Amino acid sequence: AGVLDPLGLISTRDMRRYEIMEIKHARAAMLGFVHVLLIHAGVRFPGYLSPSAGLKFADMPVGCFASLEATPTAGWLQIMLVTCMAETGAIANSGISPLFGEAQTLEKAPGDIGGEVWQRYDDPELKAFKLNAERNNGRAAMLGITGCLIHELLGVDALYPTGGLGGAAPPAFLS
Repeated sequence: AGVLDPLGLISTRDMRRYEIMEIKHARAAMLGFVHVLLIHAGVRFPGYLSPSAGLKFADMPVGCFASLEATPTAGWLQIMLVTCMAETGAIANSGISPLFGEAQTLEKAPGDIGGEVWQRYDDPELKAFKLNAERNNGRAAMLGITGCLIHELLGVDALYPTGGLGGAAPPAFLS
């Protein structure tokens, strides 16, 4: 089989870097798409998103952009701080929690940042299957979340752009 590279670009680039970036973006897209599904289903955490601002999770709007805009600046700073600490392995290195992962190093396979607490596969065939499934699901999620964002920019519902339910999402059944 092999890799389709009609322009011969693979030999001129650090493909490992692109592979790592693809996996990171795919994982973020999978989380984002699951977020859209859960928000549209009416799932909300109990309690406050921002106690000082009096903002409850239940008060967050359904739309992708609306929920981004409703999140307070301090919340975004917290998200960025945790993301940076997880990306660099600072949380795992500090001993606070092994669940946030470790830094990507040259010794590790691309995307292998889960630490020792995550599942490992000894069977090479099973491992290849699982990694391929993650890549393909991530690629689908990147397209899915991009589609949701474009639908909202076009002024229709992210998950129900055809308006089959009067132009709106179905009523929430989980709360």
